[in-house]
Amino acid sequence: MSPHVAVLGTGRMGAAIAQRLVELDAEIALWNRTPDRARRLGFGRVAPTAAEAVRGADVVISSLTGPEAIRSAYLAEGGALEARQAAVYVEMSTAGEAALELAPHVARAGGRLVEAPIMGAPAAVAAGRAAVLVGGDDADVERVEPVLARIGEVRRIGPLGSASRLKLVANSMLGAVIVAAAELQVAGEEAGLDPEQIFWALARLAPVLEPRRAGYLEDRHEPVMFAVRDLRKDLDLALGVLGAAPGSLPVTRLVRERVDAATADWAGLDITAVIRAARAARGEGTAGSGQG
Repeated sequence: MSPHVAVLGTGRMGAAIAQRLVELDAEIALWNRTPDRARRLGFGRVAPTAAEAVRGADVVISSLTGPEAIRSAYLAEGGALEARQAAVYVEMSTAGEAALELAPHVARAGGRLVEAPIMGAPAAVAAGRAAVLVGGDDADVERVEPVLARIGEVRRIGPLGSASRLKLVANSMLGAVIVAAAELQVAGEEAGLDPEQIFWALARLAPVLEPRRAGYLEDRHEPVMFAVRDLRKDLDLALGVLGAAPGSLPVTRLVRERVDAATADWAGLDITAVIRAARAARGEGTAGSGQG
């Protein structure tokens, strides 16, 4: 029998998750703070509140922008837990320790909570090639694993909280690669090297760069796979969760400064827009198409 899944949040990632599940015959209910955004997907039942979306669901997936959005979607008036649905709730946002905060509320409402942040862009989710990092009780994970396996490779990390921390490690590493590549691309060009050859070398060492070729070589930072503002949010979360000790994570702190420099003017563009900040820091300004 097809699972009944509620998806809370239909931004880029939530929409990709819902689309993938619909294509594999799941019955979908959708909720988004802005209902028209959910309606534009053109499938599923769009509910007026999160509580209405989760009623009757076997699995509830949330993909939201951060801790405050999660608290609102679950705990505010009309929130998901008002329904008191005995489902497994799968929190897939990148939101630091939010799952640990949410867990007792879910338990009191009769549900079970699993965290499952995703490594991979929405396109990887749409193709079923994402990495799904899962934390939670083994029995609860087993109940939702068939649904999560439709999105990509399910990797069990440990108890609740562990998968979210690993996702912050991963996104911090991505930020470091993106920033270092921008700096070296600009420096190599100034040294007289062919931009294509520089990027070839960087992408050979860091394959995650290859899908972002246009950002480094053509100054094109749309369509957005991962926005600058979202990377800044994740670095802040990482420093809060992983960097409590004085003097810890000096490289990540420097990356956060570099990303912050790109946020004022290019927050909504893809993270490759950090190359504009790298060029500006060296007195070049921005080149190429001038999008912004």
